[in-house]
Formats: sequence, structure tokens, C-alpha cells
Amino acid sequence: MKARHWVGLGLTLGLAGMALAEDQGEPWRDQTLAPAVRAEALVAALSLPQKFQQLVGNAPEIVPELPECLGGRHVRGIEALGLPTLRITNGPVGIGQNDCVDAALLTPTMPRIVPYTHPSSAKATALPSAMAIAATFDPAAADRFGQVIAAEAKALALHVFEAPGVNLARIPVLGRNFEYFGEDPFLTGTQAVAQIRRIQGEGVIAMAKHFAANEQETNRFNLSQTVAEGVLRELYLLPFEMAVKDGKVASLMCSYNDLNGLQACENPWLLTEVLRDEWGFEGYVQSDFFAVKSTAASMKAGLDHLMPMPLQWAPDKLAAALEAGTLAEADLDQALLRRYTQQFRLGVDQRPVVQQPLDVEGGGEAARALGAAGAVLLQNNGALPLPASVKSLVLLGKASQVYAQQAVAGGVVVGKPMGAGGGSSDVVPHYTVSPLAGLEGALEGFAQGGRVSLFLIDDANGNLAPALEAARAADAVIIMAGTIAEENADRATFETDQGVGVPVALGEGLDWYAEKPNRISSVVHRDEAQLNPGQHSQTLAMIEAVMSAGPSMAEKTTLVLKDNAGVAFPAAPWLLGAQGPAILEVWFPGQEDGNIVADLLFGKVNPSGKAPVTFPIAGRSFLDALAPEAYPGVLTDGKAAVSYLEGRYMGYRWYDGNRSGGCALEASGENPCVAFPFGHGLSYTTFSLTPFTQRWEGGVLKLETTVKNRGDRAGAEVVQVYLGLSEPGQPPKRLVAFQRVALAPGEARMVTLSVDPEASHHPFDVFDDDAKAFRPAAGPITVYLGTSSSRKDLTVEPLLAQKK
Repeated sequence: MKARHWVGLGLTLGLAGMALAEDQGEPWRDQTLAPAVRAEALVAALSLPQKFQQLVGNAPEIVPELPECLGGRHVRGIEALGLPTLRITNGPVGIGQNDCVDAALLTPTMPRIVPYTHPSSAKATALPSAMAIAATFDPAAADRFGQVIAAEAKALALHVFEAPGVNLARIPVLGRNFEYFGEDPFLTGTQAVAQIRRIQGEGVIAMAKHFAANEQETNRFNLSQTVAEGVLRELYLLPFEMAVKDGKVASLMCSYNDLNGLQACENPWLLTEVLRDEWGFEGYVQSDFFAVKSTAASMKAGLDHLMPMPLQWAPDKLAAALEAGTLAEADLDQALLRRYTQQFRLGVDQRPVVQQPLDVEGGGEAARALGAAGAVLLQNNGALPLPASVKSLVLLGKASQVYAQQAVAGGVVVGKPMGAGGGSSDVVPHYTVSPLAGLEGALEGFAQGGRVSLFLIDDANGNLAPALEAARAADAVIIMAGTIAEENADRATFETDQGVGVPVALGEGLDWYAEKPNRISSVVHRDEAQLNPGQHSQTLAMIEAVMSAGPSMAEKTTLVLKDNAGVAFPAAPWLLGAQGPAILEVWFPGQEDGNIVADLLFGKVNPSGKAPVTFPIAGRSFLDALAPEAYPGVLTDGKAAVSYLEGRYMGYRWYDGNRSGGCALEASGENPCVAFPFGHGLSYTTFSLTPFTQRWEGGVLKLETTVKNRGDRAGAEVVQVYLGLSEPGQPPKRLVAFQRVALAPGEARMVTLSVDPEASHHPFDVFDDDAKAFRPAAGPITVYLGTSSSRKDLTVEPLLAQKK
């Protein structure tokens, strides 16, 4: 009875308060009105000083409604108007730095960076990397990821999620590849849209980033990119277009770099002509932190919200711009209207700023399932799944690196807890599961009396002998390696020579590492070039020694990779092919690392992921062929100038197009420059596909094939469709459709994939540089359907003509 009484009383007071608000002329509180109408009313009620304050993030302070939180990611509310504090969290891989570090850190001498990077940030689930979510090739996985994000954001009283990241893995050593969805724009856009829809469906603002062409961290604060418009439209802008048109994303973040002569946050072509006039974007644009370099120019271009603190939009600068006539008050109003409309649309104003307990167990379960779903079995010579007879297991890794010692996420540092790396995407979890703990737990339930022995090898492999002796005698050997990375730096070491960046080492392989992966990398100033020196771990020599330790090592050895993106492999028989180990790619698994890997190794989960990036042969990769003008840039007028000289030939398209002249397909259909192609992934079972059929239905191309699980284990296959457009300058093919199909042993199912010419990713179109618009491709079109981008895995047919 008491509960009913209070509910009834609350409803009565709510209705009375609404009526009172309306009587007092506060229509922005009226939820029956359209969000845009409410936003207009609110803006009209603001004084000019209030407008100044609402356009920017606040300098670090105690969050007004949360006295336990020191925050630097919020816009202070206006209590008199019923406007709560708007709180923002980073996080392509979970609720990262989230406007709440220990309030006791606020002192007069506190370094400015503390509120944005301190490991006392409110705890959340450290999910697998976005690259792992891409590898599922499954929008349902992105949806589940978004569900965890939305639930934890609301529990922590957060309103804006600065993600998904939809930049592309143009550069394999890009330090933030793990925050993105790989090298293909359609895969990226599809996974991003699913995530956005779930997050915003739960009432949290999603923010696609970084707009646009933000594909390297080296020199990111001083970078000038030149990218042909057709290349931008068909590759780098495409995921943003999908996010806007299909995901109805509420916000975008503009990036640090200049794009074709204008800084991204003051680029009217980008923020107004393309984003709003062409795509119909109705949301707001926020700046990346400290990215804005102007006052009037940025707002006039289409920027609506400046973070993290006033700086270029400080009250005195805005007032001066108004006085000079370079800004009008209507410009300020428009920027606020765009953000308030989205806040009202998603109900942000209706949630009190009160933190609640998280579902820690549920978050962990989701992280474990997602991590396993995104794992890619690159190679298997019989070592996996581990046999039921296994009793002794040897685990090897480098002592100087995290992979065999700790749960891995972006920026993790040896000996430090997860979330202490210092990058803005760092998530501080409630717990982590180490590789050893995961394997021991699994082995305990798998084999009575089983034992795991951990060997940590020094960089020079000086203490390798005892590990090799144990490996020879063990039932199974697990080697863990990877390519850790973080915001602020690429996996690379440079020096400069007359303004030209000369790579000392590029971290595309397993041997390069940095003790702290977010040390700034730069080629503009020689002193900065030395900040990320890179070190050599001799990981490959360790793997070779293990594989040579005794007969039949390939049948019992697994290399578990925890990678930022694709890694380059030497063309060595002890690594690739029948004499090499099983290779299992798990990306950055997050807090459930140990359990995820153990579930896969012991066969509790059948790996069914597909590679969202290409794994090249070392010395024959896209990165090997790039001139300094294409990466990392050359010093021009005080900036690092980068030109996307490869055009549309990026990722698998570069290898397909044989742009180096040394990557022509072999008779088998394999590419000699590629170890494992985009879209590749094995399973503990086998699948077959029937020849596909084509038909047009309602103007949409329908492709059908029957997929059969021919083994004795349940598993999933991903059917992939590519189109080859025959116009000059077009790569041999592009991904246009995919579907993940889960099948029981022996089960067969017909699968229908649709390719709509009117879809937001323009599957049949090319961008016409003269007409400044997409148009249907001229000439014949080829349809490829199969299980990877490799020619050997695809069936090819000419496109069925559509009847008029």
C-alpha cells in the first residue's frame, strides 16, 4: 500500500509540476511538445551569459550533482531552468574516462590532464575492442555491445557516449585501430549503425567520430591531410554517411587534422555542405578535445559544442566576435538548438544525475561472449581445440610485454592495472581475468590433475632453454604475443631528415614494442621523434625456437595473438603453413581475457570470427610500399602533410589491385603478399556453400546460397558478397553484403543476401569527381560470393541484368 501511495503521489506531483511549469511559461519542460519546439523555447529563455556557458564544457570541477566526482567532461546544468548537468564519457571499448575521478585530486597544483586520464575513473566493463566486434561480422554483436554501453552509461549518470569510432584502418600501425572496425567502410558502417541504434534506443546520445580522415596518430595535432573527394566519399566518409542516414546518430565529433586545406572543426564543406545539406544530419557536432583553433570560423563552419573547456569559445572571445560582427547571436542559438533537440529527443533531461550500481556480472558475461564471438582462427594444423587428454600445458610470453601475464586492453602496461595506461579510451574494470587464471580454471574442469606452467622470456631469449625443454614434454604449448597500442602514438619510431619522416622501425610485426604505448610519436620535431623509441623483443625468434624444439610441434602448439589490427608475418615455414602453429587472433579481449582465450582453446566456444583487416607478408605489405608523403608525412609550411596517394586502393583493395606490382594472384587464387586475407576465418567444423543464384526483387538484388555445416560441432560461417565495378580507378572488388549463419552439426540453411542500389553505402555507385555526386557505375559488374575476400574462396558470376 505504501509503495502504491508513493507512486500515485509522485505522479500527482509530476503532473502538477508540469502544469505549473506551463503556467509560468516554461514550455521546454513539456514532454508532449516536439523536441525541436522545446529546444527553441529553452534557447529563448537563456540569457547571453548562460548561452556562453552552455556552448562549452566546463573546466575541471566537482560535478554539481555528484560531490564525489571530479569531472572534466560535462556541461554544468542550470537548475533554475530544470536543465541537468550534461555528462560525457569517452569509450569505443567501454565506458572509458567518464567525468568522475576521485574528488580529492582537485588541488590548486593539480596537473590539467588528471581529470581526463586518472585511473580512479568510475569503474565499468572493459569490453573487447571494436576490432573484435567488427570481426564478428554480426550486427547483433554490435547491438549487444551497445546494450552494455547504454545500461552502464545510465547507471553512472552519463548522457553522451563519444563513440563509435568509424575511422578506417588505412595504416596498420595506427595506434587507435583497436577503437575502430577495420579496413572496410561498409563493415564499419554496418557495425556502427547497429551500435548507435541500440545506444540511442536506450536514451543515450551516441557520437560517431572522428570526422574525418583521422587515420593516423603521428603528428595528429599538426597534421594536414590531402584526400581526393572521390576517395573520401567512397571510403572514409562512407561510414559516417551510414551512421547519419541509417543510424540517425545524434552527434558527430570533428577531428584534429586539417582536411584539404581546412581544419576539420572549421571546415564548412565537411560540417555543413556534406553533413547537413547533403546527408540531412539533424544532430550536433562536438569538437575533439582541444582540437578547435578559432572562434567565429569554427562556429560558422558548423561546430556546435566545444570540449573540454571554453578556450576558443570563452565568454570574452564570443563576446568579442559578437561585437565585431563575425558572429551573430543567432549563430549561438543555432548551435544550442541542435544539441538541445537531441537531448530532448532521447530523454536526457528526464534522468536525474544520480549514480546507481552496475550489473557487474552481466557486463562480464557479455564481454566474455563478445570476445569469443570476435576471435578469428587464422590457421590450425590440428592443435585446436585442445584434446581431452591434455594434462600438461606450457604458456610462454615475453616478460617485457603483457600478453601472457595480464588481461589485455588498449594501452595496458606491464605491472599496472588495466585502465592505468593514460589514454582517453581506458576503461577501469571491476576485475580482470589473467591468461594463467583462465587456463588454470578451464584445465581444472577439463582434465583431472592438469597443470599449466608459465614461462616469461626476456627480450634476448637468454632464459628460453628451460621453456623449450618443458614445451617438448608438454601435451600442449600456448604462446601469447601481440601488438599493444594506444591513443597519441602509432606503433612506429621515426627520425627526421630535412622535414621528411624516416622510419626507424614500423611496428607492423610482433617484435616491435614500446614500454608505454601512448608516448607521442612525431616526425615534425626531432626531439619529439625520439619520444617513442620502440624496442625489439625477439618474439619471432622465440616462436621459431619453440616450433623447432621437437617433432610434431605444429600439432600441439598455438600462437594466441592479441592485436591492435592486422600484423605482418614473415614468410617462414615454421610460422605459416603445415609446419606452423595454430594461430588464434583474439584482438584486445578486455577484462575477460583469460576466460575468453580458455573458452576458445578448450573448445567450449567454436571460433567463428572473420578478419576485418588484412594480415600481410612482411616486406610485401601496403605499409612497406608507402612513400613518406603518404605516411607519416613531410614537413610543409610547419605541418606534417599527408596525401592519400593510394586513392581507393586501401586495405584488401590494395592487395587485390596488385598496386606494388608484386602481388599478382597465383594459380591457386592466393595472393603472395597476403598471409591471411580480409574476411578469412576458420572453424573447428567445416562448411560448404552451394552455387549462388541471383534475382531482382523490387529493385533489390537478391543472392541465395545454401550453407551446410559438414562437421560434428556447432559453428557459424559468414557469407560475404563483393561487387567488382569495371570503371577506371576502381579496385577489383568491394564488400557490399554479409550474413553470419549459425548452424548445428549437419544442419543446412538457405541464406538470402540483399544488395539495394539505393542503400546509403552506394554499393553499385562510383563518385563522379566532375559531377560531384554518386552515379551508377558504367560497364559490366561482377558478383563474388564466398567466405573471404580471397579469390580462392569466392564463386564469381556476372551481375544478372535487371529487367526494365
